[in-house]
Amino acid sequence: MTSRTLLVTVSCALSVLLGALLSKPSQGPSRPKDSPVRIGLSLDTLKEERWQRDRDTFTAKARALGAEVVVLSANSDDLQQIKDCQSLLGQAIDVLVIAPHNGEAMSKAVVAAHESGVPVLAYDRLIRNCDLDLYCTFDNVKVGELQGRFLTERLFPEGPRAGGPKKRIARIYGAPTDNNAKLFKQGQDNALRPFLENGQLEVVFEDWAEDWKPANGKRIAQAALSKAGAQKPDAILASNDGTAGGAIQALREEGLAGKILVTGQDADLDACRRILSGEQTMTVYKPLPKLANAAAEAAFHLGKRKPLIARGATDNGFKPVPTQEVDIVAVEKSNLQETVIKDGFHKASDLQAQP
Repeated sequence: MTSRTLLVTVSCALSVLLGALLSKPSQGPSRPKDSPVRIGLSLDTLKEERWQRDRDTFTAKARALGAEVVVLSANSDDLQQIKDCQSLLGQAIDVLVIAPHNGEAMSKAVVAAHESGVPVLAYDRLIRNCDLDLYCTFDNVKVGELQGRFLTERLFPEGPRAGGPKKRIARIYGAPTDNNAKLFKQGQDNALRPFLENGQLEVVFEDWAEDWKPANGKRIAQAALSKAGAQKPDAILASNDGTAGGAIQALREEGLAGKILVTGQDADLDACRRILSGEQTMTVYKPLPKLANAAAEAAFHLGKRKPLIARGATDNGFKPVPTQEVDIVAVEKSNLQETVIKDGFHKASDLQAQP
């Protein structure tokens, strides 16, 4: 078992200097000393458009830096993702990047990587209760706050006030195995709390969408509509665009699409089309290319055993993990042009096309 030393210092400006003095892997086939950095990328899934984009941008940036990337996708299977990481470690990688399906389960992969002298970067989703080296993500509490604040500003333009109008909402949370889903909910709760506490807002139904599947979003929305009866909810607070799409399918079947506010996240192409058509009210645009590029560059530096800067830290239950964050923005019909189109995330012509 190889030794592993990690130096972390925190400056008064909350910068984290990460100098990784790590040995090469002790397992797997050996490679020439001057061979390029090899990055193992373990993804939860490639079923969603969002993760296909992440993979493509990450690998393109890493290769531009001169690195090799080996990508495996676990199809939302915890055991398979553990096996994928073991397989990547057996291919003499220099650094392991994981977008976990289950942030608790993948702590085993971090332990295995460190036993091989390989640093681990958690991509977008936190890996909990382990000696994780680096976390690259968005401010996920802020994502939920943007969703909740957007919704309450439209339902209650005058803000929270006793005796004000009363509204009803349904809530669709994300996958219970995804730590981000809990952070989104935390942010939503922060925004909704004043209206819940003074009785202006009532949650008529809420549930978690296993594996973020749109079908589960549709099921939850159908249950909410059924429970609400004749007094339909005024909004559906969906935690991502996939579950929002499922909810909108349920609304279409009831002739309610476009009549009920629906939130989302990820700025998926179909979601942006639904925003243009008026069926979906908003999404949270997370500049995925910026995150993927930042993570690829960080992985490259970790693989080269070079220091890098992370401006913050996130408690994963074991330690404060050095964290790099990328800014986010709420997107509605009025600012699609200046956000996702301007950044080249989607083409205007694609938004006008039918799904």
